[in-house]
Amino acid sequence: MDNATLGFNSAPQAVRRHIAIFGRRNVGKSSLMNMLAGQQVAIVSPQAGTTTDPVNRAIELHPLGPCLLIDTAGYDDDGEVGLLRNERTRQVLDQADMALLVLDRQTDLTLEKAWVEELKRREIPFVAVLNKNDLLPATAAETDMVKAALGVSPVVVSALNGQGKDALIQAMATLVGEDKPLSVTGTLAAAGDVVLLVMPQDAQAPRGRLILPQVQTIRDLLDKDCTAVCCTTDGLPRSLAALKAPPSLIITDSQVFPQVAAVKPRESRLTSFSVLMAALKGDLEVLSRGAAAIDRLTPHSRVLIAEACTHAPMSEDIGREKLPRIIRERVGQGVSFDVKAGKDYPADLTPYDLIIHCGACMFNRRMMLSRIARAQEQGVPITNYGLALAHLHGVAL
Repeated sequence: MDNATLGFNSAPQAVRRHIAIFGRRNVGKSSLMNMLAGQQVAIVSPQAGTTTDPVNRAIELHPLGPCLLIDTAGYDDDGEVGLLRNERTRQVLDQADMALLVLDRQTDLTLEKAWVEELKRREIPFVAVLNKNDLLPATAAETDMVKAALGVSPVVVSALNGQGKDALIQAMATLVGEDKPLSVTGTLAAAGDVVLLVMPQDAQAPRGRLILPQVQTIRDLLDKDCTAVCCTTDGLPRSLAALKAPPSLIITDSQVFPQVAAVKPRESRLTSFSVLMAALKGDLEVLSRGAAAIDRLTPHSRVLIAEACTHAPMSEDIGREKLPRIIRERVGQGVSFDVKAGKDYPADLTPYDLIIHCGACMFNRRMMLSRIARAQEQGVPITNYGLALAHLHGVAL
């Protein structure tokens, strides 16, 4: 599993709605971010190109709830460094749940049209924002021109003095509609169920903290009015004996699948935190099929280990040590492994015979789906840690 940890009193970026702010240089993207955040979180300057790398800010934005605002460099940047900034900006599309396309008073909207087409292709909802209304009030002709070019009526704002903020938030809320957060446990758990969580506490879960998937699962079970019983691997037999009846569901760390499967009651269903993350963040069917590709590996195969978070590897790291060791023991010592962490995900995946991704608890769903889609487009099977381990150990889920 991922090594990210979290306290109970904060909402992780992965469960926030990612709202990306795009536009040309100097149209007021950073000022718009500051307006929505209600404070100075991004540097604002009349000099074009002030924002060089994406800037994130976690906020609560009623009625949208927990959000992550992402300010980006202008997509009209030029020069050698500008092209690198443009690439960073485009990478944000992989994680954007919503886009704010900020406009100034430019009359040539060719770039904006291209971005709208890309947003539509990726099915990213967006709001066109006509900024700087404090300098020169927008005319009907200007808003009509934007609508004719981009297919949507812009929201007119002044990021400098806050004019139009309420209208912008309402337009964003309208795009979202009445969507509900996905459930971590889905249909596996319902009100009144007793669910047993097997949670090894080792070097990858520092003392006093729980890894993020465990926290998210516990919260999901509480929201469903389930009874959550937690134990370590060693304490599993004792916890089972203490229950009057077998739990309806057992959720375990993927690394101890065999131990848990060996003692679980026949009546109890079994899954893992990583498998739950596969369904929550990605496409469980695709990732399940990807696990079967392990059987097609040869001693000459090349495997990509993809981690969502950047962390200092601990001893017996699942992605860097355990999975490579188990696969080499099964397939042959010649299998090679590359590790990519955080957002360092290769554009060209074709050199790989298989991608094994972590549970992606640090990514939002759109980011993980973007990675799965890229793998499918290039014909490379992809799975995740938990599904790979279950397949390797012959555990039926």
